Amino acid sequence: MAEHLAGARPGAGGPPGPRPAWAEVDLAAVRHNAALLRAVCAPARLCAVVKADGYGHGAVAVATAALEAGASWLAVALVEEGAALRRAGIEAPVLLLSEPPPEAMEAVVAERLTPTVYTRPGAGALADAARQARRVVDAHVKVDTGMHRVGADPEDVAEVVGAVVGGSSLRFAGLWTHLAVADGTAEEDRTFTDRQIDRFDDVRAVLADAGLEPQLLHAANSAGALCHPRSRLDLVRCGIALYGLLPSPALAGAFEEAADAAGLEEGLRPVLSLKARVSMVRVLEAGERPSYGRRYPLPETSVVATVPLGYADGVPRRYFEAGGTVLVGGRRRPLAGTVTMDQILVDCGPDPEVRAGDEVVLIGDQGAGSLSAWDWATVLETIAYEVVCGIGPRVPRVVVDSGAGPPATGAAGPGRAAAPAGRLTDRAAGERSQAEDRGGR
Repeated sequence: MAEHLAGARPGAGGPPGPRPAWAEVDLAAVRHNAALLRAVCAPARLCAVVKADGYGHGAVAVATAALEAGASWLAVALVEEGAALRRAGIEAPVLLLSEPPPEAMEAVVAERLTPTVYTRPGAGALADAARQARRVVDAHVKVDTGMHRVGADPEDVAEVVGAVVGGSSLRFAGLWTHLAVADGTAEEDRTFTDRQIDRFDDVRAVLADAGLEPQLLHAANSAGALCHPRSRLDLVRCGIALYGLLPSPALAGAFEEAADAAGLEEGLRPVLSLKARVSMVRVLEAGERPSYGRRYPLPETSVVATVPLGYADGVPRRYFEAGGTVLVGGRRRPLAGTVTMDQILVDCGPDPEVRAGDEVVLIGDQGAGSLSAWDWATVLETIAYEVVCGIGPRVPRVVVDSGAGPPATGAAGPGRAAAPAGRLTDRAAGERSQAEDRGGR
């Protein structure tokens, strides 16, 4: 016996298009998390990190909600990401986390982005672009205190800052670093993080002795902001925590301590849920082996549900091999064979209630059941960042707002979240934060 979605019972809510699969992005959760992080880290300002299309959630919608909740800055990795925010009407300061290539500096200036630089040639290319545009451009200088990815070596920072302040077209607006193991709980990790902060303080002191003091100092990522108060300084750059996920499950206790210290009773709220509807069900006898490779013998006569999400959408083939589950009817159900490009099969056991059209939750809550991005990461032996960023562009993001009465939904198209009407810009917040920055720390 088989049943197809075309003849299935209808379900409430769902995708904006014909494919019954979608990711819900809750803007109320973004605002909640941003406000919570501001409270924990005060008086430091909040920079909402929205690179990689907002960690797969939709950069414009997340950025707008974070600004509404009091974030002063946004941060992205690429010039193209910053330009997309500007095209959406977002006027808040946008920090580029890596030094752009020389040929991109003209676009940096045109889009009014705040670049990071850490080489003399990079600072020179930025100065040339600023002069040509007849503008004075703020630049942040990054120092490598131990991450060893990008940044100026501590002994070279003064030279880079000198290149920034050597002309009249650039302003030394920020000095920053990045913490490599702020999410570590081992004593060695905590010691290394303290050493990074000490190195940063040493560089800052050398520059201050030379009369070179930036408007903003920043070092904390999400883990630093939550677990290392010394790193908060003037600005905290929060990415994963903004999306309602801890940098590591091991930091739950540290987060509770930070929240308690700020007088907060609530925790972070996950922003994203990944959902679909059963597209087909069939009853198969014990011993049948569904999907490619026939790798999963059914232990009993079972209802096998087809769900229209596959490895092209961010469900890795390894999720079956590692014992991954999904929620159907509020219960965790195992995959019934190899993940295919567009679909997965789910072993629902001898449950006659499972029908085509039923909701399937891959990440999120359903009834008494719950599956988080960290649950996926644990099964896959990776991190929650990779799980949410890996949700593919074929999966439409549907914006909801659980804190504003009836959900304001919007189909965002592939990989893009659309904000509800009236929530595309926060020019006042952007202009206010820019004015604050001009006033110094």
